[in-house]
Amino acid sequence: MNEILNIELNDTEWGLTYTDHDRQIARAIVFDDEGKLYFVKVQRDDAFGNCSYIETSGGGVEPGEMPEETIKRELNEELGVTVEVVCKLGMVSDYYNLIHRHNINNYYLCKITSFGKNHLTQDEIYDFHLSTVRLTYEEAVHEYEQGRASKLGRLVAQRELPILEYSKQILEEIK
Repeated sequence: MNEILNIELNDTEWGLTYTDHDRQIARAIVFDDEGKLYFVKVQRDDAFGNCSYIETSGGGVEPGEMPEETIKRELNEELGVTVEVVCKLGMVSDYYNLIHRHNINNYYLCKITSFGKNHLTQDEIYDFHLSTVRLTYEEAVHEYEQGRASKLGRLVAQRELPILEYSKQILEEIK
């Protein structure tokens, strides 16, 4: 079994005034039979700024739900895929000081078993303009680097690049 990463990060983009809530989140590095990776592309213009970046698919853990259940549900909603959870990659604790939130991100490595239609929420469609992107590892790293042009993109890259790198190691081992 693989080692579980445990990463603690701070928001270096917005000053900390206070944190008033924790959000349990499940996220995944998703791959297909060809070894391509799936992410969501986000384009937003809100309090975080006008920005475009990629991030792993995932979302909030609902009351009574286990993170493994959340990730399967979220991947079906956002990417339209059914997955097998290969392993847990780890946990990243980070903050969005602008909205006073502490994020507890549980990361999984998931293999696509079937494709279907996504089921995005109105916010995901109209506020975040989510779309699915299929990338190689190198293309994903490049996209994260491009996203660093914005404050939020820098926070996302800080959180996700170590997870992406670790998942690459595991994928090379299981080939």
